Amino acid sequence: MKIIEKILNILYPRRCPICDKIINQAAGKICRECRKKIPYIREPRCRKCSKPLMKNEQEYCCDCENKTHIYKKGLALVEHKGAVRKSIYRIKYNNKREYLDFYSEEIVKRYGEIIKKWNPDAIIPVPLHKKREIKRGYNQALLLAKKIGAALSIPVYDDVLLRIRQTTPQKTLTEKERKKNVESAFHIKKNKVKLNKVIVIDDIYTTGSTIDACSKCLKDAGTEIIYFLTISIGDGM
Repeated sequence: MKIIEKILNILYPRRCPICDKIINQAAGKICRECRKKIPYIREPRCRKCSKPLMKNEQEYCCDCENKTHIYKKGLALVEHKGAVRKSIYRIKYNNKREYLDFYSEEIVKRYGEIIKKWNPDAIIPVPLHKKREIKRGYNQALLLAKKIGAALSIPVYDDVLLRIRQTTPQKTLTEKERKKNVESAFHIKKNKVKLNKVIVIDDIYTTGSTIDACSKCLKDAGTEIIYFLTISIGDGM
């Protein structure tokens, strides 16, 4: 397997997920200089959604103080800004799926023990509508979920939660529009084993509208506790 990987690295050299330049194999999956630029989420962070806070005495961000989310809590790896924003854009729209190797490894390294304590029955990726997935060629949330699931020995179910309505990309909408946009967009496939505790995985969290819509669908189907994981989190209110 290592020989195959070496051959593939020669034919298709790995690129840094931040600057997109070819990196030396000895450097790992990211440039040494680019690693220093990553805006990791650190304490203090919101106890509900993981957004960074300005003061240590704060427990929740303004959004979570003024809104009731359906999910229990979640974690994000980095802030959705600067080079990270461009990196995720390239994953979604420029077929830079290899970046997910780095992000999944970082999530497992930083949050693996917490995820194990959550003790989920399964990981469920936020689904794309079939038409959009066919056009893109993949669902980045599913790929991320599979990598994290494999690393932590957690099953990934990509056929439980379905997107039955094609929605407008959330990035173009206001908070109210985001909520309305994903209402009734998801559906639980019938005759699936009941899951009491799950982790929903997506690439970006902004206002939580998509995670909440998925969580409502899962709750209505009998799931008791929903956590979430995302690569990045924005400052949407």
